[in-house]
Amino acid sequence: MEARINDTLIKIVQGDITDQAVDAIVNAANSHLILGSGVAGAIREKGGPAIQEECNRIGWCDVGSAVITGAGRLPARYVIHAVGPRLGEGNEPGKLASATRASLTLAEEKKLRSIALPAISTGVFGFPLEACAQIMLRVAIDIAFEDFEHLKEIRFCLFDAHAFSIFCAEFERQLSALEDES
Repeated sequence: MEARINDTLIKIVQGDITDQAVDAIVNAANSHLILGSGVAGAIREKGGPAIQEECNRIGWCDVGSAVITGAGRLPARYVIHAVGPRLGEGNEPGKLASATRASLTLAEEKKLRSIALPAISTGVFGFPLEACAQIMLRVAIDIAFEDFEHLKEIRFCLFDAHAFSIFCAEFERQLSALEDES
């Protein structure tokens, strides 16, 4: 599923984010930037040790923020490590919105044209998938209206059919709301 908003294509696909041929993929990171399990583990495994070595040099990233490294052996050029909230730590929606915006803004600052994001914080961090889709898609749509100069494709890459269907349904809902406003 996809829609063009201004000059930005927002796309939802089902697949493995480590296989996405985009300028940057987003890692659902922890503050210590340790590539453990889930998306981070797949990035570590397929991308090789260079990514973790760069993360070690950076050392830390606050919740709601993002940092960038090379992508090792992945088809993407970069990995943006976005630290989302853990369920129960407080202000999770604001922190997830901030991590999403930080990722997209970092891509724009680096003059990247395309980015793929997973459902940040929905794995071991326990954030509800429906709320994640609502927040992340809202931020992406807002960014599309800001008319970034370089970032022209924002792709949400969901690993399984359940997450994919939730993101598609939420995207349809938000697009319908936009049409109602105009």
